[in-house]
Order: sequence, then structure tokens, then C-alpha cells
Amino acid sequence: MFVRQVRLISLTASRRKDPWSLPHSPQHLASTTTASDTSPPPPIPRPDESIHTTRARLTYQSRKRGTLESDLLLSTFARDHLHAMSIDELREYDKLLDEPDWDIYYWATGNRTPPQRWASSPLLQKLRVHAKNEGKVVRSMPPLS
Repeated sequence: MFVRQVRLISLTASRRKDPWSLPHSPQHLASTTTASDTSPPPPIPRPDESIHTTRARLTYQSRKRGTLESDLLLSTFARDHLHAMSIDELREYDKLLDEPDWDIYYWATGNRTPPQRWASSPLLQKLRVHAKNEGKVVRSMPPLS
């Protein structure tokens, strides 16, 4: 009796379609709205923030994203590029950091097409070059100081 029930369960299970597709598979992406399809929330206004404070805040926000992949990519990008960015470039980078982690990661690595608002961004181009790591540099988290 027990063997018969196991066979029946296994036959039934093999005929059913899996309702939970793997994350980021074509089936999953077709059935969901990704965060890149919607606009990010409006940024917090910081009218009196100095450029030094802006760089320090963006350095911190680049490192403390929530996913290790984004943390490593963005913190090393911030270490290498923030010091030379103009105030307008810093503002654009601040807007980019308002996007979800995985979207930024996939746009930077070329695994997804960015939305129109980022498609022609020179900043995203710099991030893509950084993500390619053509110099094969071993990267690790930079210190926060």
C-alpha cells in the first residue's frame, strides 16, 4: 500500500508544471514586473550638503547596498571614481544609487538592458567598463575612512 502511494505521488508530481520558476529565468521575468520598469522614488533633497559630505555619503551608500555583488562593484567604483567627479556627476550617481541593487548590477554587467532613463548615461558606461575589469584586478572592499 505504501509503495503504491509513493508511485502515485511521484507520477502526479512529474506531470505538474512547477509554479515557482527560478529567479531571473525567462519564465520568471515574463511573469513579473521588474523594478526597472518603474521609476525610483524621488530623492531626498539635500540643498546645503557640501561636496565633501556628498562624496562621503555616496561612498557609504555604495558600500552598504544589501547584496555583496553590488557592494563590491559599487564600492570599488566609488573608490576609483568619486574623487574626480563633478557635482553634476555626483548628482547623477546619487540618482543611480536610488535604483534597486540587482538592476544596477545587471545593467553594469550587461545582463539586462537599462531603462531609457539610463540607456545613454556616460556614468553607466563608466560603471560598465569598471565591471568588465579588463585589467583583471583582484578587488576587495575598500575601507570606509
